[in-house]
Amino acid sequence: MVKHLQELVEIAKSKKTRKLVLAAAGDEDALLAVKNATINGIIEPILIGDMQKITAIAKRINFDISNLECYNEEDKIEASMRACLMIKEGKAEILMKGNVGTGTLMKAVLNKDYGLRDGDTLSHMAVFESPYYHKLLGVTDAAMNVSPDLETKIAIIKNAVEVFHKLDCPNPKVAIVGSVETVNPRMEATMHAATISMMNYRKQIRGCIIDGPLAIDNAISRKSAELKDITSDVAGDTDIIIAPDIDSGNILYKTLNFLGGAVSAAVIMGAKAPIVLTSRSDSDRSKFLSIALAANIG
Repeated sequence: MVKHLQELVEIAKSKKTRKLVLAAAGDEDALLAVKNATINGIIEPILIGDMQKITAIAKRINFDISNLECYNEEDKIEASMRACLMIKEGKAEILMKGNVGTGTLMKAVLNKDYGLRDGDTLSHMAVFESPYYHKLLGVTDAAMNVSPDLETKIAIIKNAVEVFHKLDCPNPKVAIVGSVETVNPRMEATMHAATISMMNYRKQIRGCIIDGPLAIDNAISRKSAELKDITSDVAGDTDIIIAPDIDSGNILYKTLNFLGGAVSAAVIMGAKAPIVLTSRSDSDRSKFLSIALAANIG
């Protein structure tokens, strides 16, 4: 099992170089991340966007793009469409978001003619390294599915489990979290959690161990689970946290990053290729690690 996010870089460096296309590439943190990934031999970048802006940023960060494949496209919608088409045509293997809104990029990803939809559900998967937790921790879904129903949550779990399998964790422990750790018929999220846990117990969902509902404290703290008399193979040793909705997932994601001292890498799963889709407020370090994560699972 990968224990530190930096290991993703070392593993990716040992593999073949991947072609990454950066849509609306006029973003300093994104270009810094691409520069670092290029220097490390992880990717061969393709830049699409406002070349005047891209060139100015590249000069400022000392990134020589003179020999890179670049396309001038000032319109962010067109840049997103062109980037997706390059993935679909096999000219690139990883899609990355630059200075473009998530909605704009995802509209291109989901387009019927040139889009990248592969499975039934696209979902955002973040992997955190926290100084306060004993191993890497996955969090999903913080960016894609607003209020997932039962079927969608199962698909989100399968996408997340696929990531952890690629990180050499063959049977990740999945905690479906909420505000309480007991089943309450008036709280739909707890009913979903109990149903999915039973489906896993009966081997309808394989490749992982699932428990829920769990509150966040007993999901990550064995002591908390013991104090509440919770018997669980997952509690206190969770690999993946499944949030009940996008609000809670996004709050947890940003709290870990900005208050919890964690470092993260994140991708969108369920498309024809991994999509590096981080928050515009994420650091270039987080974006660099996200590229390494995408290179490992693509």
